[in-house]
Amino acid sequence: MLSPASDGFRLASVSDAGWHWTLHRNCSITPAQLAWVFAGLGAVSLAVAVFFWFQGAVLVLPFAALELLALGVAFFATARHATDGERISLHQGRLVVEVESAGRIHRSEFVAGRVRVQPVRGHALIEVAGDGRSVRLGRFIRTDLRPVLAKELRQALLKA
Repeated sequence: MLSPASDGFRLASVSDAGWHWTLHRNCSITPAQLAWVFAGLGAVSLAVAVFFWFQGAVLVLPFAALELLALGVAFFATARHATDGERISLHQGRLVVEVESAGRIHRSEFVAGRVRVQPVRGHALIEVAGDGRSVRLGRFIRTDLRPVLAKELRQALLKA
């Protein structure tokens, strides 16, 4: 249930429990769909290679296998990072930042009153720092929305 505190927040979802931001990669295909595409491409490629193998072009099959291996590596790398994202939540005086990359989740927790939100020098990312730790955010949103995210984080931290 949204509360009146949601006024002025574009990227956050605001509830009675606190503020939540979910930033994910913009993927047009899921890993399962990618596997089906790979299987289809592999079947067609192998069918063509086997046809030419029986016609006497024996080198087509090894090159098709090499092509499928390279394609498989590329598809695997894409699928591995399909669920990458950043989840930020602020509730009960705690700011929790979870950054997922290739299936690994790095979680940082800060006391809301001791957090600084600032741009990273030389980068377009946002840095959340406090208690001797820092996390860089904003990889998964457009560059023009990063200042909006920083502003919303600062506003929410003031209200927490």
